[in-house]
Amino acid sequence: MIRSMTGFASVDIEHPMVALSVTLRSVNHRHLDLHVRLPSSLLALEARLRAQVQKQLTRGRVELNVGAQFVQRGGLEVEVNEALVKRLGEAFDRVRASGLSIGDLTAGDLLHLPHALDVKEATSDTDVAAQPDVIEVVTEAVAQALNELITMRSTEGEYLLVDLDSRCVLVGEFIANLETSAAQAKGVLEVRLSDRIDQLVGEIEVDQGVVAQEIVKFVARSDIDEEIVRLKGHLVHWRTIVDDNLACGRRLDFLLQEMNREINTIGSKAEGLEVSELIVSAKAELERLREQVQNVE
Repeated sequence: MIRSMTGFASVDIEHPMVALSVTLRSVNHRHLDLHVRLPSSLLALEARLRAQVQKQLTRGRVELNVGAQFVQRGGLEVEVNEALVKRLGEAFDRVRASGLSIGDLTAGDLLHLPHALDVKEATSDTDVAAQPDVIEVVTEAVAQALNELITMRSTEGEYLLVDLDSRCVLVGEFIANLETSAAQAKGVLEVRLSDRIDQLVGEIEVDQGVVAQEIVKFVARSDIDEEIVRLKGHLVHWRTIVDDNLACGRRLDFLLQEMNREINTIGSKAEGLEVSELIVSAKAELERLREQVQNVE
């Protein structure tokens, strides 16, 4: 399956407790290089969100940004230091028992007594973020962004596939032409070697059988049948890879290395000017394929 590594997705979700904004960006990279940016209230979810992205993507430099604005807060809580108030009441009772006139302890008095009352927010952003409903909506927002990103990468992958297929057709044509040209060049080489040996030998008696064997051995060194067979096999394997449902960028890159190796071997063995020209053209097309495969997940 051909998918590009380049894409962008943006998702906004409104929830009674939080407003979320999620963006995902991805560009080419040899491996999966994931960067996650979260507000401090959601940092506890980083490992979960990383795992969520890693299940869907295998290559590319990916940036996940999550923004959160909590729209429902729990108000304020007032905590009374009951132990302190009790002790103050007991102290007031002792003062009255000693004969001194003192009024009762009122609620207003508590406002002026240090540590008697503690006023604080009922829940913080971090507390709200830890609630199951919020965790679920964050996970869902990231899932939607991932789906959008994968859709964009798949769409671009379809265009990549068209270009890669056309170049593979050209490579196949080069291989067929190489096979034909190399066979013709091998016949020409045999004739040229025979003529050259006849010129050198002159009237010296030689064993023509031995000479023929040596000519055959020399010509065999330029035989490229094995390399041609392997190249054809690599093209078949290429089609198998791009037709399955797995990420294939790394496998295609490795396959191109093997094809380049075969082409280089042919270039060192085959004879003939036409063959050399075909080798140069084939290597140029394989390089274009390699550059394009760098965009494939």
